[in-house]
Amino acid sequence: MGAMQKVIDQQEIYELSCRYMRGLDRLDRDLLMSVFSEDAYCEYGFINGSPKEFVDYAMKALQEHIANHHMIGNHLIEFEGEEAFGEIYFNAYHKVPSDSGPQDIIIAGRYLDRYVKSAEGWKMAYRSERVDWSRSQATHDPYFAGAPLSLLGERTTDAVYRTDNRCWPDTEG
Repeated sequence: MGAMQKVIDQQEIYELSCRYMRGLDRLDRDLLMSVFSEDAYCEYGFINGSPKEFVDYAMKALQEHIANHHMIGNHLIEFEGEEAFGEIYFNAYHKVPSDSGPQDIIIAGRYLDRYVKSAEGWKMAYRSERVDWSRSQATHDPYFAGAPLSLLGERTTDAVYRTDNRCWPDTEG
């Protein structure tokens, strides 16, 4: 593999993880399913099985949350022909309801992945989530008190999905 092709393939694989995270945060089932190969396997411990089984589980679980925010960090990919292996660091923030008021749950860890290249491009053939640490505490949102007119992210109707000039206003004219 030439150096330029490696860079192109690395970017395509990185974007798989970006679409995966958007699918989770925006509760976008189709987007989340699109990152997996047909015969992929998902191993999370609390749910193991096909992408459909994982996505069904995730959509149901995350719909109960008040908000989610997934971030990816270090992204190391190793290529072996039409197959690649990755370790991707993540931080996942979940604001969840509880009897005592909203709780913040932060989970940090890594995804261990296997990717396959097909006619459609790179896809995840295996994804495993390994949790390195977590933290839970009562939600404390002082920002919103000081900035009550802030534009908030939304789940399924977020501005990122707008096709009418995307989310940018018309500044001409």
